[in-house]
Amino acid sequence: MSRSKWNDTISIGLYNVENLFDTVKDPYTKDDEFTPKGSRNWNKKKYYHKLKKISRVLSMLGKEASHQPAALIGLVEVENERVLADLVRQKNLLASNYGFIHFESADVRGIDVALLYQRDAFQVLQAEAVPKDITTPEGEVVRTRDILVVKGILEGDLINVIVTHWPSRREGVEASEYKRMAAANSVREVIEELRATDKVPAKFIVMGDFNDDPADKSLQALLCDDFYNATAPLHTPDQGSLVHDKAWHLFDQIIISRNFFDEDSSLSFERAQLFIKPWLQVYHGKLKGSPYRTFIGPWYEGGYSDHFPVLAHFKKKKASR
Repeated sequence: MSRSKWNDTISIGLYNVENLFDTVKDPYTKDDEFTPKGSRNWNKKKYYHKLKKISRVLSMLGKEASHQPAALIGLVEVENERVLADLVRQKNLLASNYGFIHFESADVRGIDVALLYQRDAFQVLQAEAVPKDITTPEGEVVRTRDILVVKGILEGDLINVIVTHWPSRREGVEASEYKRMAAANSVREVIEELRATDKVPAKFIVMGDFNDDPADKSLQALLCDDFYNATAPLHTPDQGSLVHDKAWHLFDQIIISRNFFDEDSSLSFERAQLFIKPWLQVYHGKLKGSPYRTFIGPWYEGGYSDHFPVLAHFKKKKASR
């Protein structure tokens, strides 16, 4: 019997879900705007509408390549464990049996990263949140979003999955570049520590919203010679995962260790993909073609996210016939 795509392909996804907040005020973070009395009038109707939309997207990631949703999905901009529990309970996702891993970080607004994983595909061995501090030019130490590190088994291979969200460009690209360089160094330190403690050589998947493009200094510092940016070829002047300052950017990236190309690897990298559908895009006006957002500035649009998801597809070398 010939092998189906279900047997041959595993997909890994990444999605910045644009401020997936619940409606409850957290006394320890600045989430006031995402409450019923806040500036965005964020209520249960809007919250559950967003959950339904995001779950629709997640349920489709990977299906074209593997006939099932992605085995792993990194999520960026989720508030807490509650929103993740509500998300995986959505009708669109119930059949996928997703578990999730999340830790509260020290982010001022309370937005974190998380990892969804299909319980039947990925065996979690260990998970931790690694704190990330950045020193400003004035010498002030600022705590930012933690780095999520999950060790597990995928198709018989030991995989270290790293999900990260680097500092924004809000202060300007050049003025804030040192923050993303510091973030790159922090991720490299995590990688080297894992390599030193793993009893057998592991593979790495590093994914997140880097707030820089593949060609920028921070990503080059992260890559060195032992990693391959699977999503870098997706970035063109007319294509990316988001529009920022009227230009297309690919801040959302999936980076893999080069041992995915080894002959004895159970998984072999095949291709990367931007997940773009007409219903995920603005269909008219000056923003036509860009991601259909939940908010544009203070105005509620009721869309999905200000980012498109990205995917990396892997072929199973040892799939049974």
